Amino acid sequence: MAVWIGFCVAIGVSAYLLGSLPTGYLAGRILKGIDIREHGSKSTGATNVLRTVGKFPALVVLLIDVLKGAAAIALTRSVYQQSAIAPFIPPEVNLQVWLPYAITLSGLAVLLGHSRSIWINFSGGKSVATGLGLLLAMALPVGLGSLAAFVGVLALSRIVSLSSIAAALATMGLMVGLQQPLPFQGLAIAGGLFVIWRHQANLQRLMAGTEPRLGQKAQESEPQ
Repeated sequence: MAVWIGFCVAIGVSAYLLGSLPTGYLAGRILKGIDIREHGSKSTGATNVLRTVGKFPALVVLLIDVLKGAAAIALTRSVYQQSAIAPFIPPEVNLQVWLPYAITLSGLAVLLGHSRSIWINFSGGKSVATGLGLLLAMALPVGLGSLAAFVGVLALSRIVSLSSIAAALATMGLMVGLQQPLPFQGLAIAGGLFVIWRHQANLQRLMAGTEPRLGQKAQESEPQ
């Protein structure tokens, strides 16, 4: 059983380290020699990269952040399907029963890694893009529905933070409404609330009417 527990911990740590790759921070350092956490919204996500570094770097950061989330789930599924791990699994453990829990663990870990990266003093982004990636790999209909909510609200408002919050709410509703496995529902609720919590400053600016819209320059998004 100790080996099995260690195996589960290793999966979680791997997902965390994958999520902790600070793509937005590296884009700022490599391309402009700046610490992106000192500019714009101070997030390391793709939106702040767009405002402070440029369109193409932001697109690259966005894609990598999405892939981080998807890769964490794909890695977990792949490991659980390997016959080589069978000798280390206790007889009473049914891998198919435990797989949704392992995926949930990886999902939480990769979100935590992205927003609290060990490489940049436990700071990071708001986990929206990484969350989309893990949703697409975990439950495709939910991921597509959440993406549709994001795009729809963004088209109407041109406010990324509002679109992200709408996507988080849609994720929680869709995961429960489509009767996904209970661990997935728990992850959706916990992850959705975490994403909304990470947008506290944005919510304050939304209520004050000062939240920047997509395309505004970095100085316009500086907190007042």
